[in-house]
Amino acid sequence: MSSPLLALFRREARIARSIGGGGAMGVVFFLILVSLTPFAIGPDLNLLSRIGPAILWIAALLATLLGLDRLFQADADDGSLDLFMMTSTPLELVVLVKCAAHWTLTALPLVAAAPLLGLMLGLEPEAQAGVAASLLAGTPALTLLGAIGAALTAGLRRGGLLMAVLILPLTTPVLIFGVSTAAAASGGTVPFHTPFLILCALSLATIAGAPFAAAAALRAREG
Repeated sequence: MSSPLLALFRREARIARSIGGGGAMGVVFFLILVSLTPFAIGPDLNLLSRIGPAILWIAALLATLLGLDRLFQADADDGSLDLFMMTSTPLELVVLVKCAAHWTLTALPLVAAAPLLGLMLGLEPEAQAGVAASLLAGTPALTLLGAIGAALTAGLRRGGLLMAVLILPLTTPVLIFGVSTAAAASGGTVPFHTPFLILCALSLATIAGAPFAAAAALRAREG
């Protein structure tokens, strides 16, 4: 990573920590959602263990999107976005670095916390490892898809709600194969590597395409 991009990554990390958008908030939000589930469906451990991967993935999806609506909002408000467009660094790389900083601070702690929270849902060790592996492979796609929505709604009031409406349907394939990967890790008719490789392919596809889509949306906003 070149020096300007590394400086941008550090800047994004400092800003996220200063406004409370670091990993702690995402993990607490993750914990609250998982903790409330047994109260809603009852203390049946057999049921909780069956639907545990889905619960963890839905909670991780919502926690990952937490704060993504501010990914470009502050830059649009203070004029930093205009400066990014005038630099020699491609805007697509700027978007990718900002997404990398958000994923590192928000999604990576969720991956580490998922096995511990899986204990609350009665998941077997294999299922806990499957959830962690699926989150590690799938959360980059969630972050980058969210970046497209953040770029489309940058500068809009209450853009967070509109971003959720735009992005949540696009995250459905990631959610499906993420839950399938976690379920396959604890046994089933589908081998673990099949949904896992598809999940990796989805993340690689978003890494390749989402920065261009988000950058195009930001340029269209300025135009």
